[in-house]
Formats: sequence, C-alpha cells, structure tokens
Amino acid sequence: MIDYQELLKDRNEAVQERYELVIGRIRELPKELTAEQGMPKEYRDYYAAAAELILQIDRQKSYDVYEHSMEELQANNRCLYGTLSETEYSHNYANPVYAVQQLGEDYGQLLSFLYTELYGCISYAREYRLEELTIHLELFIEIYNLFQEYERLTQEQVQKVIYYFYYDYCDVMIPYRTREMYDPSLNYCTRIVEESELADLRYLYAYGDPIGENELRTAQFLNSMSEEEIEALAFTYTDGYREGFEIARIDLSKKKYVNIRYAIGQERMVRAAIRQFRKLGLEPVIYKSAMSRLNRRQIGRSGTLSTSPNRQFDYDHRMDEGLYMDAALQERKLEVLEKSYEDLKDIISLYAGPAVIETFGETPFEPVNKPECVSLTKKQEELSIEYTQSSSRIVNTYVNREEYSFTIIAYPTLEIGDRFEEIFSEIVKVNTLDKKMYREIQSFLIDELNLAEYVIVEGDPEKNNCTKMKVMMHVMEHPEKETNFENCLADVNIPLGEVFTSPKLTGTEGILNVSEVFLHDLKYVDLKLWFEDGRITKYTCHNFETEEENIKYMKENLLNNRETLPIGEFAIGTNTTAYVMANKYDIVYKLPILIVEKMGPHFAIGDTCYSYSEENRLYNPDGKEIVAKDNEVSILRKEDISKAYYNCHTDITIPYDEIASIRSVHADGTEVELMHAGRFVLPGTEELNRAFEG
Repeated sequence: MIDYQELLKDRNEAVQERYELVIGRIRELPKELTAEQGMPKEYRDYYAAAAELILQIDRQKSYDVYEHSMEELQANNRCLYGTLSETEYSHNYANPVYAVQQLGEDYGQLLSFLYTELYGCISYAREYRLEELTIHLELFIEIYNLFQEYERLTQEQVQKVIYYFYYDYCDVMIPYRTREMYDPSLNYCTRIVEESELADLRYLYAYGDPIGENELRTAQFLNSMSEEEIEALAFTYTDGYREGFEIARIDLSKKKYVNIRYAIGQERMVRAAIRQFRKLGLEPVIYKSAMSRLNRRQIGRSGTLSTSPNRQFDYDHRMDEGLYMDAALQERKLEVLEKSYEDLKDIISLYAGPAVIETFGETPFEPVNKPECVSLTKKQEELSIEYTQSSSRIVNTYVNREEYSFTIIAYPTLEIGDRFEEIFSEIVKVNTLDKKMYREIQSFLIDELNLAEYVIVEGDPEKNNCTKMKVMMHVMEHPEKETNFENCLADVNIPLGEVFTSPKLTGTEGILNVSEVFLHDLKYVDLKLWFEDGRITKYTCHNFETEEENIKYMKENLLNNRETLPIGEFAIGTNTTAYVMANKYDIVYKLPILIVEKMGPHFAIGDTCYSYSEENRLYNPDGKEIVAKDNEVSILRKEDISKAYYNCHTDITIPYDEIASIRSVHADGTEVELMHAGRFVLPGTEELNRAFEG
C-alpha cells in the first residue's frame, strides 16, 4: 500500500513551479483585462469573473477551518458556491443560457463548460492536490491566450484545446480516481471522520463542498443522540453488510476494504460504522464524488457528497462531453482505465464492496430543458453506450462480483420538513422491521408464485392507471428444491419487504403506467412504457408540452440514449408499513427508490438483479436455490459479453392504491389472486394489511 502523504508530496513537488507560474499569471489578469486590447468587452468580463473565482479557489489551499469562526466559514462557502444557488444562477457563467446570451452561440457553451470545471478545483485546492489544480488552470490560461487573438480565433481552436487537454491528461485524472475508489491510504475523508471533534461543526467545511442546512442540521441532530442510539443506527447497516456475505456464502474474511459512502453531516454514524467494520476485519475506503467531467456520467454522483447547491446546474451540464467526445478519446480513456485497474489489481482483489448510506427528503426536482445546453450527436450517443459497456467490462474483470457484496440504507435530511425527527424515528422502525415475520409471510407469496406460468398485473382505471402486464415465469426443472423468487429481507437492501425474480422475456408484454414517479432524482408524470417480449417498444410521459420533448427526455434519462431496454426484474413489495408512513407524512415522492420499491409491485428496466454474478449459488431461508437469475439477454454473456449487459437497472413502482389486481396464472389456467384493490388477499399474507387498518 502507498503512503498517501508521500504520494501527495511527490506529486505536488513535481508541479510546484508550474503552479506558481500559472497562478501568478492569473493574478495579473485583472490588470491585463483593463487595458485596451483586441478582446471584446463581454469576454474580458467573463475572464475577470473566472479569474476572481480562481483566486478564491487558490486561497483554499491554506485554509485551516479551525482558524475561522462559523460565520467566517459560512461566508467563505457562500463566496465559493453562492452564485450557483437558484436565486443567483441566472447570472452565472456556469448557466449555459446566461453564457450564450453574454458570449454568443459560438463560444457560450464552451466557456460555460470551462467555468463549470473550475468549481471542481475547489476540492483539489482543499485537499492540496496541486497537479489537478495546475493542469486545469493551465487549460484556462491556454484558452484565455487564444481569446487575446480574438480576430483570428475560431470555435474549432477552442474545442481542440479542450479535446487535447482530456486526451493528454487522461493518465493523470483516471488513475487517481481509480485509486481513490479502492485504496484506503487515500484517506482525506476518513481522517475528517475519525480525527475531527464532531461536536464542533466547523469540521464540515474541511471537505470543500457546499455546506447548507441539510449538512449542518443533520450533524446537529446526530450529535443530539446517545452513543447507544448511534451504535444501533450503524449496526443495522454494518450487520446487513455482514449478512449479505453470509447469505451469498461468500467468505468475508478474505477481504480487507469496504467503501463507505455517505452524505456530509452523517459523520457520527459513519465513525461508529468504521469501528464496527474494523471488528469484521475491514478498513474504510472513503472518496468524494468525481470533480472532473472526464470521470463523471450525466448527473449521477457517487461517493461522499453534500446536497447540490442547484440541481438544474447539474442537469444543464449532464452532456458536456458532447463538446469534445470522439472515438479516439473514448479509446484512450479505456486504455488508461484498464491500465489503472491492472496496476491496482492486488488492492482491488481485497475489496469487499460498497456500504452506502443514502439520503432523501429534498424538494422534488423537475428539470427545465434548455436549447443552450450541450447535447450529444447520434454518433456520440452510440459512443457513450459503447464506453459504458466497455468500461463496465473492465471493472468487472478486476472486481470479482462472485466475491463481492454491498448494503444500502437511507435516512431523511432536514429538508423533508418540520416533522423531521418524527420521520427519522419512523424510518428507523421501517429499517428494523421483524425479519422473521416477513420471511414467513413472503414465503406464502413465493410458494404461490412458483406455481405460476405467468403473472398478471393490472392497474386501477378508476385511479387513472392503465397498467396491464403479463409477466412470464421461468420453468423450474426441480421445483421441490428450486425457486424463481428471492425472499428479500434486510441485508444488502434495507429495508426489507419484497419478493423478486428475473422474468422470462419471451411472452412478457403489455403496458406499464405510473401516475407520478421519481427516477434518478428526476420526475416523470404519467409515465407509460409498452413492452413486447419483455423489451420496451414505445414510451412517453406528460412532463412537457410536446411529445417530442417527452420522448427525448425519457430516452436521455431513462433509457440512457438506447433504443430499448429489457425488463430485468419483476417484484412485489410487501412493506405496507413504509407505504402507510409515507402517506401519513405526505413524503411518497421524496422517498428514495430503495424504500419506494418495497411499497408496491415494481418492474426494473435494464439488467437483472444478478448481473455479473449469475454463477453465484443463492438460497432462500427455506433452503431452496434461486434459479431465475438469467433472461434471454443476460444469458448471451456465454457467447458475447458485450451483448449481455446494459449496465443500468431502474426500478419503477406502482403504488398499492393504483393496483386493481395481481394474479398468478397456472399452466392449467387456474388463477390465484395475490392482491385485489391494493390489498393482499392471498391466504397467509393478511397481516400485511394491518398497517392499512392502523
């Protein structure tokens, strides 16, 4: 294992002189920009604003949070991120609309992208990563120099500089990002968690991320809890992780590292989790969300992070790679990624998997589509899909999914409303429901579903739900010792409460409809998907005025620019307690999919739940082996792995109250109703309805 401090010292010393030169040049820009020159005023204004932001970022290198008061820290945070807020974003060059208005169509998008990348430098400065800081500031100056010869400047020149920046520095940014994800010696965040005085909330500002009410008040709330309560919160999560290995019959003792992902503000719970993981023989790996667009995909963020200062800002820049992406750069990225994994293969072999604490409760986000934002060409859409497939194959070559597990749990943020403490307590109850009771109830559902040739799911037309799906089941060779459905309890996927399978695609058909649903933090109104042989053939929603806009929105964000996706999962959620709680507090549409998927029948589009680990032998508590882990797409891995996986899995849940009927249909035509009018009617499952009565 490397010594992180020595690595950082060597990297910084190698670029120290370059950094001093480039930051010195940027300090001179305000003088240069006031002088008469060929650059038009609108660009001088842009570079003056960017230089001011960079100089603020430079000051973060030596910014010791404990030398400042809370008021000073908050002022500094506002200075860095305040102009991204919803109230000020309209006049920020990071807003493509404003940038195009001020700088024109030729350069507005490009300079908005450049300005956006500067925000990532805040974390580089706080962590004192001079190499990343230096190359980004050199990029800024190189483009600035082009604009000094404005009369001879072309759009292609600027794009070329950006393109070769990423081409040349792939081997800086991708290897470091890869190491961050697996190597515990890169411990900047771990040290914040373990070494800070958590009662002194100034520690939150050490990350360099935007810090708002969610982070501050979450930390305050956790500080108000007893040590016993904190240990219990952490144990629910860490013991679920341990149990996931046990159920999958994977030897956890062979592993040494666990990736802990959490929201800033949860450090007290995370510190307890680190202690508990160490008792299992695991050291923490904690990394922040990727800063550079080179290491990011659309709006998804992974790692330790804070609440976004403006989700429209994230959405506006989701496809910025359209400014520079081509086949040669994609190939270069893949070569560097593969070498990065090869160089780290010994460390990666000891990686056990992620342990994730999600948050929820933010005001639901409905994006605005802006023509000024970058979009991908048809060719770039194809390249993006190819890159996702190829990079996932590389990752799964080195991260053996047959020796890997995970766990996910979720808690609310303060933004969920005035009854936060009540809701938090209710979520704790939902996360710790009686496993034994649910195991027995869910076994009644599974026993019946294992007799089905197919299952019919019908929405309630009186609730304006036109769902009518026929879902084909796999035929078991030895039904006395095999099962199609997994009995899902609170281990890798907390809370408990679902039975699920990978259905047979051939013959699976119909329409799936949900009145309102949030998927990957984006809202869909009256979502409809049509299926033939288990694959999407048509789709729409009612988010925008025109059908063209609705279809484009769904293709980009739900189908990930693909023409179709298969059904990877069919499940029946049984957590009626969560459903009633969500409706009681009117937070259904603020809950994460982790909980929502347990609150009704759901379908997942994309890969199966068992992607890349189909050969693992899994068993239900009754000893029956789960055999429905493949479908007609995933089985192609045995012939051509590039055709087997889509590297996405999106759950779409139909609320109980929108369900008219779920029926199991046997080969002889016998129909057995499992749910009727949103209630469980199969004998043995009646206890699930008690939550509705309460």
